[in-house]
Amino acid sequence: MFFYNPTYLLFMAPAFILTMLAQLYVNSTYRRWQRVPVSSRMSGAEAAAHLTRYAGLYGIEIRGTRGRLSDHYDPRSKVLKLSQGVYQGNSVASLAVAAHELGHAMQDQAEYTPLRFRSMLAPVVNIGSYLGWILIMIGLLLRLTDLAWLGVFVFSGGALFSLATLPVELNASSRARALLTNSGLIRTEEEKRGVNAVLNAAALTYVAALFTAILQLLYWTSLVAGIGSRRR
Repeated sequence: MFFYNPTYLLFMAPAFILTMLAQLYVNSTYRRWQRVPVSSRMSGAEAAAHLTRYAGLYGIEIRGTRGRLSDHYDPRSKVLKLSQGVYQGNSVASLAVAAHELGHAMQDQAEYTPLRFRSMLAPVVNIGSYLGWILIMIGLLLRLTDLAWLGVFVFSGGALFSLATLPVELNASSRARALLTNSGLIRTEEEKRGVNAVLNAAALTYVAALFTAILQLLYWTSLVAGIGSRRR
């Protein structure tokens, strides 16, 4: 379409590169520490059950789920879903991932404000990411600058959601480190180093997502601003 011009690549190429590098780093870090067993020999599922009791979390169900690194905590059903590699594995990576997701369960129980804010944004952003793009497209095609700017405003919810996600994920990782160390599931310096490596790699993906969302927003803003200046 006409608004996908070389300027789009200038804006988005850095984001594409960072996202690709972040994904490669996550995969390589996960693979490395998935091969290193923890001294406790606990699987991710066993560690999650142990940490749930240790943290005083009640009413949380732990399930296996399909996929690779598809782990997540569902605050609506209070279910912690662990991918098979994490659920069954007794590696440093498995415990790091399981503990991170339990960090979200702890946030949920404590009614952590950034998590509640992100949850509130989620349904609005799901609609806005599509509606905003449509309004921008129509506004640009019909030279309706005000409508295009409205689309930019609606579309900006995606960047706001990515910004809100970052502190939630960093806090969950911080809780995970404390859980694993204080509970005694992580004992050696190598295990601590592995946990930090896995959690830091995961954090990079959220930084990349925020960077991408901001650059997308800047691209659309510059494009609508350019149309508006030509009308004047």
